[in-house]
Amino acid sequence: MRDLLSVDRDANKIRLLRSTYSGTFVLVEGDSDKTFYNRFVDELACKLIVVSGKPSSKQRVIEVLEILEKSNFQGILAIVDADFDRLETSTFSSPNLLRIDTHDLETMLISSPALNKVIAEFGSEEKITKFNLDVRSVLLETGRSVGYLLWISRCSQLNLTFDGIKFSKLIDEKTLQIDELKLIQELKNKSQAYSLKDEELQQQLKIKKSKNHDPWQVCCGHHLVEILSFGLRGVLGTNKATDVEPNSLERNLRLAYEEIYFFETQLYSDIRTWETNNHPFRVLPNNI
Repeated sequence: MRDLLSVDRDANKIRLLRSTYSGTFVLVEGDSDKTFYNRFVDELACKLIVVSGKPSSKQRVIEVLEILEKSNFQGILAIVDADFDRLETSTFSSPNLLRIDTHDLETMLISSPALNKVIAEFGSEEKITKFNLDVRSVLLETGRSVGYLLWISRCSQLNLTFDGIKFSKLIDEKTLQIDELKLIQELKNKSQAYSLKDEELQQQLKIKKSKNHDPWQVCCGHHLVEILSFGLRGVLGTNKATDVEPNSLERNLRLAYEEIYFFETQLYSDIRTWETNNHPFRVLPNNI
């Protein structure tokens, strides 16, 4: 009941803002999302509103959007992570709800040339060449196992805990390949889910991997950044842990992400389409 009241409160705050602001309201999931999109939106024509809370910020964004749509509120747009939505059939759809091209904001950054810039700054060309590594491909292959297990956990309501995974215990320091059995055991221990069978989870993971889904929709960006951080301390570079800690790497990826990369995304095209269908409301500057 408290969560429902809270969602209504979020919607009412936006209704109150409408009395003094006639532009577009764009709902986003968190402060880092707001910081990122602030670089691209027209601040005079558009206000970014962070909606966060339980059970998840994304769910809250969608619930607030639904409430406002039911009251025929104009000039409202929501931008959320895709997560596993493109791999599932029953997902909420609305012309006022846009999803990022990839699983989440961090994977969108990693899929762009921003990663090349970060590797050039923190990586060792000599080491990467020596081990003949395509960094982006290696990250995706390793992160795919973690992403699939996260998806399995959500679909089967296993409630496995993925926060704070010690990737250094699970990944080969020379190849960055992950030991899937150790990963499963780590997740079970962290989640105190000792009744789950290793073999059953391994079989479910094998089935998922055989489907050859788009890894950009499977992998979670935070996991990829954690794996990158580990690699830049060994096979990909010679950095101290404090120099390439994950939060710092994510900041560097955001800073390395240029406007031209954003213009090439489907999200950019979708925003332009939304503007066309919702005149006179705008999100992006007219000159880009």
